[in-house]
Amino acid sequence: MKTGLVGLLSLFTVIGLGEERATPDILLIMLDDSGYTDFGCYGSEIDTPRIDALAAEGIRFTDCHSAAPNCSPSRVGMLTGRMPTRAGMYSYVPAAHPMHLRDEEITIAELLKEKGYATGHFGKWHVSDLDGKTEGQPQPGDQGFDHSLGTSNNAEPSHLDPVNFVRNGEKIGKQEGYSCQIVADEFNEWLSGIDVHSSFLGVVWFHEPHSKIASPPELVAKYQERLGGGKKSRKQAEYYANIENVDIAVGRILDQLEKSGRAGNTLVFLTSDNGGVNSWSNEGLRGRKSFVWEGGHREPGILRLPGRVPVGKVDDTLISHLDLLPTICELTHTKIPDDRPIDGVSLVPLFSGNPIERKTPLMWFFYRVVPAAAMRKGEFVVIGYLDDPIKKHTHPLTAPDMPMIKSAPLTQFELYHLGDDLAQENELSASHPDILKKMSREMKALHTEIVAEGHVWKFGEKK
Repeated sequence: MKTGLVGLLSLFTVIGLGEERATPDILLIMLDDSGYTDFGCYGSEIDTPRIDALAAEGIRFTDCHSAAPNCSPSRVGMLTGRMPTRAGMYSYVPAAHPMHLRDEEITIAELLKEKGYATGHFGKWHVSDLDGKTEGQPQPGDQGFDHSLGTSNNAEPSHLDPVNFVRNGEKIGKQEGYSCQIVADEFNEWLSGIDVHSSFLGVVWFHEPHSKIASPPELVAKYQERLGGGKKSRKQAEYYANIENVDIAVGRILDQLEKSGRAGNTLVFLTSDNGGVNSWSNEGLRGRKSFVWEGGHREPGILRLPGRVPVGKVDDTLISHLDLLPTICELTHTKIPDDRPIDGVSLVPLFSGNPIERKTPLMWFFYRVVPAAAMRKGEFVVIGYLDDPIKKHTHPLTAPDMPMIKSAPLTQFELYHLGDDLAQENELSASHPDILKKMSREMKALHTEIVAEGHVWKFGEKK
């Protein structure tokens, strides 16, 4: 699939005998709860020079979306290319809960491992229990990862000196330092041990900036001064410092790629799992984490692949984390699973300036919030409300919720045009009734399809 002299030469940038490898290495980097406007290249006043440089070396997407507005389903969507509801991931996974990424699902790691790739996961896992509180759930090794260092959920007690990391199934106790730097250290050591003949898939899911935040004091002091000082600015300064600390960790990982001679043949994709929780993280967008408004799932999206993608391009194409699996499959000549719906599409046509064709509209469904669903067609987005939303339940997926998820229809709809109204302030159903009717009909059918496929969890269930 490589065409042109530049594309051909980009295949042969790895040192030594690794030059013979004709498929790229893959590095997927994701922050946790970082919003659309948290990086300098997306308009933030936070210093993120390494992330900004990465964007300048590739494509910066302005209409990139997570698979869900919440952490666990978002991660399942990235790994499988499937709307997470299809896989039975309806919300975040709390401790001792039966919901998990099942063995039946096929991940990017499983597909590339079969191609001979070394595969590693680093950081927050949160698609099954690593702590042994729910015995028998699949581990990273069961989902295609040769090596893993991670936590079931967040870094505890905070990002500083976390005590809950698990390496390849073994708890390793307190680790000194900040979580993002610990994760970067582990990735860099793992990468240095991979034979030059082997390709790799690295999935780096930072814990930052999810609470409980801990940031280097010197960075906090810098931002407190910049923000005017005082107690009022302390929280924001801690957050800004947290993002910059991740930027430093990203830089260390990119430096290791250069040192290894692999940078010229590595696809790097950097994003966040869902919208931010603070107003400064989603500026200009309605909603935040957990909501199906734009602020809940519109994310930064940066893609670099030297010799294959344009340098310094800003692209307004609608893309999703669901698209990573088909994209990686095309680049690595890997067959996409054909025994189940795959909702993403390959982004490879964009690399040469061609459009992508999306047969299945992007849809976000999160049963715990009001409204519960959103679906995109072009610049139009239709918002859907459940017939019987569960407002009283705060614990995700309690036993009474299951019948509602499987049977409650979407019955009320709103229409917005993001090209004219990114903040989703002007509802258009009265002025565009035909578009609303057509999109709401399609949304109801798609919603019915994905919830019908989703697994019904039973408490006490292991696999």
